Amino acid sequence: MTNPIEAVRLADPYPGYAALVAERPFAFDPAVSAWVAADAAAVRAVLGSAALQVRPVAEPVPAGIVGTPAGEVFGDLVRMTDGDLQQRLKGVVVEALGNADPEYAARLAAEQTRACLSRGGEVPFEELMFAVPARVVAALCGLDADGSAEAAGLIGEFVQCIPALATPEQQGAAALAAARLRKLLGPGIEHAEAAGNGLLAALVRAARDASWTRTAPLLANAVGFLSQTYDATAGLIGNTLLALAREETPKTSAEREAFVREVARHDAPIQNTRRFATEPFRHGAAEVAPGDQVLVLFAAANRDPAVNPDPHAFRPGREAPVVFTFGAAAHRCPGESLAVAIAGAVVGTLLDSRFDPARLLSGPAEVTYRQLVNARIPVL
Repeated sequence: MTNPIEAVRLADPYPGYAALVAERPFAFDPAVSAWVAADAAAVRAVLGSAALQVRPVAEPVPAGIVGTPAGEVFGDLVRMTDGDLQQRLKGVVVEALGNADPEYAARLAAEQTRACLSRGGEVPFEELMFAVPARVVAALCGLDADGSAEAAGLIGEFVQCIPALATPEQQGAAALAAARLRKLLGPGIEHAEAAGNGLLAALVRAARDASWTRTAPLLANAVGFLSQTYDATAGLIGNTLLALAREETPKTSAEREAFVREVARHDAPIQNTRRFATEPFRHGAAEVAPGDQVLVLFAAANRDPAVNPDPHAFRPGREAPVVFTFGAAAHRCPGESLAVAIAGAVVGTLLDSRFDPARLLSGPAEVTYRQLVNARIPVL
């Protein structure tokens, strides 16, 4: 296969992933200058090891945003840090998200989707995939309609600073966006007790219960609620629509949820992540030295027959499926239920409008994917 970074953008990367699982489950790949963890055992070992961290020791924050608002937010995100302090703050974030109501989020997503479709014309896929989920999470954070719309646009600029290949222009735009996002979300943190509900109020309550007193990391992770929604939920919506073009349409809300969850396994919206060795790490006969990188292939491990029988079959409602898409161990994403609820509501509302997903595959051209290194997001 082509290198596993380019695989994210292929029409069908899965035969190549399967070959890695079968033949090179954990091996060094000079094409990406990293060890590649492909099968479920290797992915579990890597994600569960304290010797492997989410950022290089020498660059905890990307150099181009150090000292900017984007760098300050980045440096406090629980998804971008490690250690005991991270785990304590992660507990606060998990507690807050645990208070979010997926059914309410789904209703908001359905309302937003209907509003988009009511304008008529071509289906605004870009808006449905990216902006609607971000607006929903912004609303859960307590922003009004105008603030939610602004936050959705700003988060698209902020996330551009995260990839290693971000340009100085993208990093500059991300710094401005981060500063504005902190102003938008700050009052919700400062006056959370008066608000009484919502994600930010839950975040402040969880922090108080954990005796966490620093406000800046709470505000950074409020921005993180939006940033983690962005590419991942867009990919989940887009890949679900493509799956509906090939598979039988679910008839009930329960079947729809099972369908979306199987898409998350079968055609993962986030296909890989990286880890950086701070200490020697051994898996089988392989020895990873400090300073080495490990590319972790969620999408390959999701289709490992050792954990998911008949893994290439699309089968909603699988019994106890193993899904790595949302990570594992210390950095497992706590927003899985919200993402599934929002994606299911967007797709379900689109189907209710009599949209036929088969039209997505009716043209002569193959579906193409955004030029990203870890997110699999179709261009619809």
